[in-house]
Amino acid sequence: MSTIKIVTDSSTTIEPSLIEELGITVVPLSVMVDGIVYSDSDLEEGQFLKLMRESKNLPKTSQPPVGLFAETFANLAADGSQIIAILLSHALSGTVEAARQGATLSGVDVTVIDSAFTDQAAKFQVVTAARLARAGASKEDILAAVAEVQQKTELYIGISTLENLVKGGRIGRVTGLLSSLLNIRVIMEMLNHQLHPITKGRGSKTFKKWLSEFAVTLENKKVAEIGISYAGAPDFAQEMKEVLQPFVAEEISVLETGSIIQTHTGEDAWAVLVRYE
Repeated sequence: MSTIKIVTDSSTTIEPSLIEELGITVVPLSVMVDGIVYSDSDLEEGQFLKLMRESKNLPKTSQPPVGLFAETFANLAADGSQIIAILLSHALSGTVEAARQGATLSGVDVTVIDSAFTDQAAKFQVVTAARLARAGASKEDILAAVAEVQQKTELYIGISTLENLVKGGRIGRVTGLLSSLLNIRVIMEMLNHQLHPITKGRGSKTFKKWLSEFAVTLENKKVAEIGISYAGAPDFAQEMKEVLQPFVAEEISVLETGSIIQTHTGEDAWAVLVRYE
């Protein structure tokens, strides 16, 4: 039986210790800030946020080149291994398509999975696959388990500023200024690859109200694990952890999200990722 190796991309927020422990390969996306290109995997915690604050323009993100995927897959399969690549939603990036092209070019046994998510929601699938691969499970069993995890995952994201959307030309500057003055907060859920606004309001009380209401919905559910990610200060992320920890046995991971996600969410954003049993 051949070995199965797991690949993901750098938008998957995951502890470095888990990457090393489970032998996961991470293919980096890149981000360009004022003409300088940075590999997502090389940026230290807090470094990208500082660069983004000082940037005159919205940073530009780039998917990994097809050739990088082809080279990565070929190297990993040199010993006869099969590969499963679990990547961020096609609605957020062309990474999945680049990986599929890279798999074809490599000529090796690669199964590319669109996680339908990103951040720690994708991590749930990646870690599940890696642990099963480590235990010697078949490719079919791993793919079935990953599909089940995907179906039982929810992703919620809170946005504190519309500045990045303004810089990116997604909304007018007048609208952005007005929203900033009104201290608007927006909370969205990712469903079927798309972010859908579920609530908005003024000030941090919007986030706190959602948190208390969301906690109530968990009371009669069986929660397998929760992840919390943030961009900027971790204060509210830690507050969310205190509220949500009683609903799950495993300690909640509170992690800074990567530059790819921060580019689109802006500062002081957060995400709550939940996997149900």
